[in-house]
Amino acid sequence: MSIHPHHEPDDFDQIAEAEVVDLAEARTRRTGTARDAAPAEVAEDQDHDAETVDDRPATEGGPVDTAEDIPQEIRLRQRERRPILADWARSWRGFTAAARHQTKDAGYVIAYHAVRSPKYAAKTALWAPVGLFRGIGQSLHWASAEEGNWDLRQAAASRGEADLWLKLDARRQRQSVWRWWILAAAVVAIVAALAVLAFAPVWWRWVALALVVPFLATRGRPADKPLTDRVSESTRYRKLTAELVRRALTSLQMAAINSAVAKDAKAISFPVDIHRDGPGHLAIVDLPFGVEASEVIARRGKLASAMRLPLDQVWPEPAPGHTGRLALWVGYEPASLMKQPAWPLLAESAKVDLFKAFAFATTPRLDTVTVDMMYRNFLFGGQPGSGKTFALRDLILAAALDPRAEIRGYELKGVGDFAVLEPVMAEYGNGFDDETLAKCFAFIEWLYEEARRRSKRIEHYARMGKAPENKVTPELASLKGSGLHPLVAWFDELQELMTSKYGKEAGEILEKVIKLGRALGIIILIGTQIPDKDSLPTGITRNVNSRFCLSVADQTANDMILGTSAYKNGYRATVFRPVDEAGWGILRGFGPGAVAVRSYYVDTNAAARIVARAIALRTAAGNIPTFPTDRETGPQYSVLDDLARVWPGDEKSAWNETLCTALAELRPDVYGGWEAAQLTTALKPHGAIKVADVGKRIDGKAATRRGIKHNELLTAIAERDRKRAKD
Repeated sequence: MSIHPHHEPDDFDQIAEAEVVDLAEARTRRTGTARDAAPAEVAEDQDHDAETVDDRPATEGGPVDTAEDIPQEIRLRQRERRPILADWARSWRGFTAAARHQTKDAGYVIAYHAVRSPKYAAKTALWAPVGLFRGIGQSLHWASAEEGNWDLRQAAASRGEADLWLKLDARRQRQSVWRWWILAAAVVAIVAALAVLAFAPVWWRWVALALVVPFLATRGRPADKPLTDRVSESTRYRKLTAELVRRALTSLQMAAINSAVAKDAKAISFPVDIHRDGPGHLAIVDLPFGVEASEVIARRGKLASAMRLPLDQVWPEPAPGHTGRLALWVGYEPASLMKQPAWPLLAESAKVDLFKAFAFATTPRLDTVTVDMMYRNFLFGGQPGSGKTFALRDLILAAALDPRAEIRGYELKGVGDFAVLEPVMAEYGNGFDDETLAKCFAFIEWLYEEARRRSKRIEHYARMGKAPENKVTPELASLKGSGLHPLVAWFDELQELMTSKYGKEAGEILEKVIKLGRALGIIILIGTQIPDKDSLPTGITRNVNSRFCLSVADQTANDMILGTSAYKNGYRATVFRPVDEAGWGILRGFGPGAVAVRSYYVDTNAAARIVARAIALRTAAGNIPTFPTDRETGPQYSVLDDLARVWPGDEKSAWNETLCTALAELRPDVYGGWEAAQLTTALKPHGAIKVADVGKRIDGKAATRRGIKHNELLTAIAERDRKRAKD
């Protein structure tokens, strides 16, 4: 409240008698500031006089998103209730993993000490008498209360203060009186116990000796000579704690983390208690503001170093909630030492229904990851040695255990990794020679025609009410003669076909099949290395809905397989090492995010046992596959050989358009309508041939057009023949 200067001194008495107004309380009663209120509203506000001035800074508006503004149902939905049982106790997998870890350590410790028990017994017998006499001496010393005020008595004696010394000693004597009574009672109790043992059963005496003698030995042994030996010189696993996690994160040399922790030690927080999760511990970490979990994941190696643990024992990944929340799982031991459970499909009674999920991989925590194949297409990518071929083979082995499934595919690497599956395949090709590539291309054309045929069948059954969603159902797949059984078409190392002369057309047709076949029961499985635009058209990768990225070298390859921004969001297969961590990768397309998994390793012998069971199931169902014999596999010709046949005389070089005319005369059904650009495309896979400008004189005039040289053509033919001879 301010005072006008015209107030006279006698007015102060009236002012002192006036009621004192709390400005803060008055402001809270106002509906707005004087600046914002209408004149009429200001006049009606009787709680403020004319001299009241609002000195608060101007505000742009009222509070935003206060807790009271959030609807009750949203607050209830956001509230998370802690489970009654710990995570490890809520699943059989977690319980057995925890029990296995504890019993393994306990069994080792028991065995270690059992072997050394004779030595322990000798050391106990040696130090027990010493402990007995030392204990008697310590008891007498305690009962005399000599140590209570010994220093004070010594100081009084040194200064010649006899009265003070006598007072201190009297205090000592008063303390010692009740201690002697306690000691006497203890002696009586010991004598009574010995009397009881003298008349008790013999085994009582052995129990008493087993308890008393080790206790006396621990009292008598020197401090640096324990009775038992150390089991290990260092611990194999340190329990995950908040302090350990904070120290590891601040060791990553990330400026955003270190500066935030320097200002506030609690900048790294834990919304959930660190707890046991399977064969390890899980920490959910809220990183400092502005730090994303993906940034920490990219430094997995440094994180493992900071925790002094092997790389494959530390598994950071994004956690649900927000991009700054990290899920850090640390195993009891490295993943390379953890025995992956056997693939459930190896069991003799195992069967597969492709319309249902089946086991495909395990997480670092040894959780089983299931996948389903119907209405899906799969892309497996990774560098050589990453394990993509064996992961792809797992899906085909699973499909073989569904007797309804028809399996066809081509292995374009040519080493025979899938040969063990040939007895259950309706079509199988192996190699990257011209003939196999031609058959593979013809197979893709056949797939497109099969999709057309199936679409008509779906339309027919939809009219009958048997295809309610206009797609293949389990009932239609099992219906004899429907022609809508699951069709699994797989291609390993597909880049060999896509970089051949069939590549462009094959890519266009396969993209159509992927788009159309999902609802028609056609399942496409593709294995490749780096799916760039040359080795795999982008139209194919964009339409594949299930992806498994194994070890890759860089961010570009990672995002080509998993999709744009996968690397930025923390899904990084670059952390896996080829060969050493074969089978590990990032699986995407099952659930809200991606997850690090290890596909089950099934060797050739185990695969052969699965194939034998698959043959038995198919025999019982009357569905033994036969290879196609009447399919057109495309034109069986060689552009190189045909060019050599039609080469014009002794010419050292020739124009493409001249060669196209000659080729059309040789094989009109194949080369009819070819132009110079098409011949250039067909010659791209043959590196020895360079299409360049070729100059000639026509009717005395110089002319330059695109063409090739004869010697380069002969070199390309010789190189091709040499490769065939090696194969």
